[in-house]
Amino acid sequence: MRNATDKPRFRRRLSVWWTTLVTAVALCLVGAEGAVAQVAGTPHRLGYSYAQFQRDLQAITATGVTGVLGEVTLAGHRMIGAHGVADIVTRRPVNPYGYFRIGSTTKTLVSVVLLQLAEEGRISLEDSVEEWLPGMVSGNGYDGAAITIRHLLQHTSGIHNYTETEQMTDQLGSVEGYYRTRFNSVTPEELVALGLSEPPDFPPGTGWHYSNTNFVLAGLIIERVTGRSWSQEVRTRILQPLGMRHTFDPGTRPGLPHPHARGYQQFTEDGPLVDTTLGNYSWAHAAGALISTAGDLGRFWRALERGELLGPVGMAQLHDTVLADDPELQQVMPGARYGLGIIWQPFSCGGGYWEHGGDTLGYATVTGVSEDGRHSVVLSLSTQLISFDAHLAAMRLVDRALCAAQRR
Repeated sequence: MRNATDKPRFRRRLSVWWTTLVTAVALCLVGAEGAVAQVAGTPHRLGYSYAQFQRDLQAITATGVTGVLGEVTLAGHRMIGAHGVADIVTRRPVNPYGYFRIGSTTKTLVSVVLLQLAEEGRISLEDSVEEWLPGMVSGNGYDGAAITIRHLLQHTSGIHNYTETEQMTDQLGSVEGYYRTRFNSVTPEELVALGLSEPPDFPPGTGWHYSNTNFVLAGLIIERVTGRSWSQEVRTRILQPLGMRHTFDPGTRPGLPHPHARGYQQFTEDGPLVDTTLGNYSWAHAAGALISTAGDLGRFWRALERGELLGPVGMAQLHDTVLADDPELQQVMPGARYGLGIIWQPFSCGGGYWEHGGDTLGYATVTGVSEDGRHSVVLSLSTQLISFDAHLAAMRLVDRALCAAQRR
């Protein structure tokens, strides 16, 4: 499971700020369906053209997604694009520079903070949860002394996923639940307690299961170690050094900055699209609360894989993977392996790339970065459909673009 905040019905699937522009952005309408934008000097010579990018974006909206925006950066050459509409009422086009909820992509940033703390000697990945959060993980078959920080970051803790409990399935999995609870606030301690209300999925270290509860606990450990919130540490350690000025934790604020596409959720098979743009994301916490832009996320992924955020030891830990042993996930993403808050995904052309997507109400983030950090793709889909078709189309775009660059 690659998403941060688990799509309703909880199918386990796919959950420097801008580089200097060499020319102005050319924005053109494509029929009545939206807009595509291009930065001049696109990397045709790297095997993936702007025309192909446009076709791949259109293939995503053809699945029923209202809008998509994205950035492809290949060896320093950057393309931005968007297709579809940002609002199904006004039919205004998607702004390729827009903000969006990144869902579980948040997890990679949180993991990087903990790996930095480990490099500084302030924690060990083998420290137990009990050591840092005494008494929090206990009872109902849980023993925090047997669960390590590594277990949390790799989803091998066995702690049940709070977004798969009946309460959260009702809250996030139905129109009525969304409208009833969308402005409610919840504490991270309440989220952990919700996950622990169900028995463990397996003994620590003996299995793999995607659990948002793991990363809420990771966020609380950051707070205990540093005396500052997880999002403050993300800002100080990652966002500010990289110039990611458009990435932030909204806290309890329900809206997104302008510009942004409205997010639409399909709650039932063949059901209508419901506008789920507004919401208090305290329920996502360190598992998936961040808001960002394609430019910011692209910068993060390239910097990470170039070794700008972690030393050699931290990078080795980050990339220490286990099979993402979930039958449904493997059906959609065969061969996917999970590191510490990061996923390794095989290429169709051989080899593989690193990524972490994120699904939440109305928004899906799909990412990919080459192992050398030279090439990256970031996409935001502003519709969550019941089918996997849109995600598969987005993953094909990532694979096609990065494979083309790898072959050159």
